[in-house]
Amino acid sequence: MSVEHYENFPVASWLCPPELRPAVRAIYWFARTADDIADEGDAPATERQADLAHYRGDLLHAAAGRPGSGRWAGVFDPLAAMIARHRLPVPLLAALLDAFEEDTRHAGYADRAELLHYCSRSANPIGRLLLHLHGLDAPSLLQRSDAVCSALQLINFWQDLSVDLPRGRCYVPLADALAHGTTPQACLAAPHAQASRALVRDLCAWAEALMQEGATLAPDVPGRIGWELRVVVQGGLRILAKIGGMNFASFASRPRLNGIDHLVVGTRALTMRRSLPQSKRHA
Repeated sequence: MSVEHYENFPVASWLCPPELRPAVRAIYWFARTADDIADEGDAPATERQADLAHYRGDLLHAAAGRPGSGRWAGVFDPLAAMIARHRLPVPLLAALLDAFEEDTRHAGYADRAELLHYCSRSANPIGRLLLHLHGLDAPSLLQRSDAVCSALQLINFWQDLSVDLPRGRCYVPLADALAHGTTPQACLAAPHAQASRALVRDLCAWAEALMQEGATLAPDVPGRIGWELRVVVQGGLRILAKIGGMNFASFASRPRLNGIDHLVVGTRALTMRRSLPQSKRHA
């Protein structure tokens, strides 16, 4: 399964237990299709919003075991079966739609708190849904999952600055830009300026701190999902390293991972350590 289109979504790879792959695919296609409705094509915002409202209606029908409009039968027929089989939390699926609807009204973000609120609906539900499928619901795991998913979303933003801004998508908090005496548009026009690089450096440091906050989730989670999470965490950190390696000029171009980077990610994933037992954390 490709993840080029809907970022931050762990694929139903060989690491995923076979019995859970249909559920992961169903969630993926639900999210990807909604993302397409919000982002793809030339439809005006009002039409996208109307389509997302109908899409939400079909979600509610699927959750209730009732027939929907049939417009997205390829999405909701399998999703309805997975909701019933795995008792998927429908509010988490609905939260994704809240984020996609916000995308159609995109007006930027005043500060980091506003952007994290967006991440809490656009990214964090995915992690919680995957943990639910694996029967993991401890509050400490959910908290760290949120940190990892929000960090991945931020990393995706900071690697795509040269792509998103020309499309009218600005995820740089205005407060951060103002703190460096610049604007996102000025950074796009002068991506190698000191202020542009300093802004990206601070944003990447924020994303890295958030990722490190949740990173122990991966080795603490047992089984295949734990190994997949290790790769996800290390992949995000490697992208941040690549942005640093280009002197934080991601307003100019997008970093790319190569074969060596993938080897580094794999090696570091293998050596991640579990968090200390609670009794030892305060020793």
